[in-house]
Amino acid sequence: MREFDLIVIGSGSGLEVAVAASQSGMNVAIIEKGPLGGTCLNRGCIPSKMLIHSADVVEVLRNAHEFGINIKGFEIDFSRIVRRVREMVDTESLEIERNLKRSTNPVLFKGEGRFVDLKTLEVNGERIRGEKILIAAGSRPEVPNVPGLKESGYLTSNEALRLENPPRVLTILGGGYIAAELAHFFGSLGSQINIIQRRNVLLPNEDESISSTFTHIFSKRYNVFTGYIPLVVSKDGNNYNVKVENLETKDQRVISSDQLLVATGRRPNSDLLDLERTGVKTDTKGFIIVDEFLRTNVDGIFALGDIIGRYPFKHAANLEAEYAYHNIMNPDSMIPVDYTAIPHAIFTSPQIAGVGKTEQQLKAENVDYLVGFYRYADTGMGKAIGEDEGFVKFLVERRTGKILGCHILGHDASVLIHEVLVAMRCGDGTLENIRRAVHIHPALSEVIDRAAASLYEPNQ
Repeated sequence: MREFDLIVIGSGSGLEVAVAASQSGMNVAIIEKGPLGGTCLNRGCIPSKMLIHSADVVEVLRNAHEFGINIKGFEIDFSRIVRRVREMVDTESLEIERNLKRSTNPVLFKGEGRFVDLKTLEVNGERIRGEKILIAAGSRPEVPNVPGLKESGYLTSNEALRLENPPRVLTILGGGYIAAELAHFFGSLGSQINIIQRRNVLLPNEDESISSTFTHIFSKRYNVFTGYIPLVVSKDGNNYNVKVENLETKDQRVISSDQLLVATGRRPNSDLLDLERTGVKTDTKGFIIVDEFLRTNVDGIFALGDIIGRYPFKHAANLEAEYAYHNIMNPDSMIPVDYTAIPHAIFTSPQIAGVGKTEQQLKAENVDYLVGFYRYADTGMGKAIGEDEGFVKFLVERRTGKILGCHILGHDASVLIHEVLVAMRCGDGTLENIRRAVHIHPALSEVIDRAAASLYEPNQ
């Protein structure tokens, strides 16, 4: 049995730890059963955003007439769009694999790893043991237990990102960020979209102003069934039939399409590792339980990323990787992870970005707060680009002026949020960090400044 100083399970953000540890003198192994580079590179943020950019370009062309530019016509080469993304992703993943196979440290074990004993794993029939172990095995699409779904077949985001032919009609089960982004991609490229969402709004985890406005916008473009659940799925030839029921009225209907996408969330891969054989504990949802230093209950075993269920974002996993590396290398001077102002973005149309608390959370916690709100359309650049629906919303602690949350819907939301992040994480966290800055006129960032200057009492 081979012995290692460190075994890393997963080649996403865990790969950075493996390489850094090997360069620091540790003897390191890395286990990966799928394509090298993890979910983000192969089945997540990178391919999805490349595809979505094509959808964004189509929207610009389609709406060009609003700015006095008449496009006589254009064609969408769907297979070329997908091929461009697939070739880039596969090339990068294979390059990572080739480099690791040539490496003597870290050593790549390509296959599915499972624990067989304390700090001992088996991969392809070979057993390896690590003095320290980092579990960064990620998550996978969650598939609901709907009668007939398994038998009828379906797509998850994994397959949807590599679909070579566009659906004529696409039905999506779920109304979270994955459903929203893929609806935008396929819908902008010509597919008719049906969205079946159990909750009364799309993106229910966003601030209530964001989710209600976004649901309104998407409901004008697509067939959105909020408050509905799927009862049964069947397939008739090439058509999927989903029988749904409204939770309030009990109204039932059948929704038909030639493709069915399941986007109802993700689940941690902890159940694939036989963690009980090494004693690592998980919570009721299967997320690995870690402390502020990313340590599990077993001495020497750490975990990070989606599998711990804190912030399911690549940038959060990358942040955790920095702390994991430090804490693995420096057991006598560990540093707790600083999760201050962890942002997120949803690359739909319009874009969405957020950080901190939502207004519904502040209400539930009885926090004394003020609201700052400003519309894109009331700024010079907002008028120039025709952004009619967009807005910035601040949530601020009344007594201190500290930013408790910021939520943006509109053009370049994923970029605009960064001024707020710097104020929250690197300044003293108050609105004054934003108000003291001089904002270029008429740049779009003015909407951040004006929202910060427009505090008012919330509607309790």
